[in-house]
Amino acid sequence: MPSELFESIKIPKERIGVLIGQEGKVKRRLEKLASVAIEVDSVSGTVDIEGRGNSGNFFEAVNAVKAIGRGFSPENAFGLIGQDNLLEVINVREIIGGGEKALHTKRGRIIGREGKARETIERETGTKISVFGKTVSIIGQAEAVEIAKTSIEMLLRGAKHKTVVDFLKRKGSKAEKFTI
Repeated sequence: MPSELFESIKIPKERIGVLIGQEGKVKRRLEKLASVAIEVDSVSGTVDIEGRGNSGNFFEAVNAVKAIGRGFSPENAFGLIGQDNLLEVINVREIIGGGEKALHTKRGRIIGREGKARETIERETGTKISVFGKTVSIIGQAEAVEIAKTSIEMLLRGAKHKTVVDFLKRKGSKAEKFTI
């Protein structure tokens, strides 16, 4: 019988191996850090998470699994456990509409040439950003996540990179930085 703290989520099948890790190391570390039990169905991509202790850690573990599913490395996802970091997932399609070509173009604007746009947002806000599928996800402190989210939405709506960099220079220095 599941405990009161139980959640079942789906992550992309190609991210299951990252969640489990070599010889199960990532899954075991997450279970230990957050006092949860994790069962993974690698065929369907379903991940069942059951709380074993602190409810705060349970919800942080759920977000860490979601973060890994959205393209973050396990190390960055573990930054959600036991700290004041948040996970924000932006559905690019909801903002821009359009088809696959528009999605590809907008993802490219967020990443920038040689990754420079994403790196600039991360550096100025102290966040971590993952562009994966139809989403852009952010991990960091609440104020920093909000600034990064605004920057990303500006790019998605067509703002010039220089405009976004100027915005970040004004706002980013005030945000608390992401720590693991």
